[in-house]
Amino acid sequence: MMRTVEVLIVIIIITGAFIAASFFAVLPWPRQVSPMNLRRLALTTLQTLDAEHDLAQAAFATENDTLWAGLQVALSASLPPNVVYNLTVFEVGSQGGAELYQTVKTVSNAESLGITSDASMYMVASSNVTFNAVPEKIGENTGGGTLYILNCSDSNSWWITGYTAHSLAEDVCKLLTPYFSKTVIVQNTVELAQILNGTALEGETLQGAVVINTCGEAVPIPSGYYSSDGVGYDTAQGSYALYCYTLGQKTLQYNWTWVSIVGYPLYYVSNTVLFLNDQNTWGIYGMKLVGPAGLTAFLQGLDNQSYSYNSNSITGSPGVKYLSSKAIDNSNYYGIYPSTSQTATRALPTWITSTYNLNVTTYMFTMTGDGWNPGAVYRHVVVENGQTNFKGALLALGLARTPDIRLTALALLSDYHPRIYRSDYTASGTSRLVVLQLGLLGGV
Repeated sequence: MMRTVEVLIVIIIITGAFIAASFFAVLPWPRQVSPMNLRRLALTTLQTLDAEHDLAQAAFATENDTLWAGLQVALSASLPPNVVYNLTVFEVGSQGGAELYQTVKTVSNAESLGITSDASMYMVASSNVTFNAVPEKIGENTGGGTLYILNCSDSNSWWITGYTAHSLAEDVCKLLTPYFSKTVIVQNTVELAQILNGTALEGETLQGAVVINTCGEAVPIPSGYYSSDGVGYDTAQGSYALYCYTLGQKTLQYNWTWVSIVGYPLYYVSNTVLFLNDQNTWGIYGMKLVGPAGLTAFLQGLDNQSYSYNSNSITGSPGVKYLSSKAIDNSNYYGIYPSTSQTATRALPTWITSTYNLNVTTYMFTMTGDGWNPGAVYRHVVVENGQTNFKGALLALGLARTPDIRLTALALLSDYHPRIYRSDYTASGTSRLVVLQLGLLGGV
């Protein structure tokens, strides 16, 4: 009984002590337990004010009272009622090799910044300043650097649904011309025959050029020599696959990068005069079906193998594929943004690299081990004077119609990877520093 009484007395004493301590204890303010992040709030506020470049405009118009009155209204509306501010604009200059900041404008809505304060800085640029990015020219240090775009008026196209060869030529010209030493538009098959013969059209460098065929699965073929028996026409097979073989040989001879923008490369040949009454079995006149034999013959010519007619198809349809990490990184670097997912219905098999001495230098899509490559740059490997080099290449994008010419541009830039030299904006008077200091009202 005595022990029970003792336990009760102890409980009463402890409870009383706890109540007394709680009554006289001074608890911290909620904002001390979970304080407001004034620095982050200041930076977010500055970014919000400059979303439409209003802050930058005000920073360079410090004498415009109307503009600054509107800025202060917006600033007050962006902050909680218990937060006061001090906004200061500094001119950024230099003296003796060191940066110099001179106050040009200060506004505030309180005499003091309360019990605690913090600040963030934000650099704004003058609206009349332009910033340039100068790309490195492909070939300026290694030779070559010519971009040929086949825009032959006497050829038809196939599998470029929704586009014309002319519109694609214009788009690829805009995307890639800044990165090449010389861009030449091949206007007809007569001019195509001229460069195949090794003669420049506009004084450009023929060796090491990039040749983009904007006709899709069809390729322009010149009349005369390049369509004649034994050069472009295989009489025994009744096929122009031999012309595709000749293109492969020329690609090897001139160290070209031949570009197929969509579908099955070299599936048709086209010349609206030569094939005036012929159609590609789909009602498009001025074209002749070559079929799978065209690509195989091209690869034979690129590898300097003997020509052998082979009409077996070598492409596959692995379905939806996704851009590789390298392609995505270069997409951000060059500012070219195709869709990250693409449907591949004419992907090339991985075994062609060993059969035709090719090396994949750029994978446009993530490889999944299914034996198909939806898009890549294949460079032909040769051994000359005991040294291994690349000579001739094929960029093949085996995607379903409709073509996205941005993929072609991105693939070439990913492979050549020209650098972009961005200009600095360090000139006096082109930038100003804005500092927003925030404080909390209230006492302890």
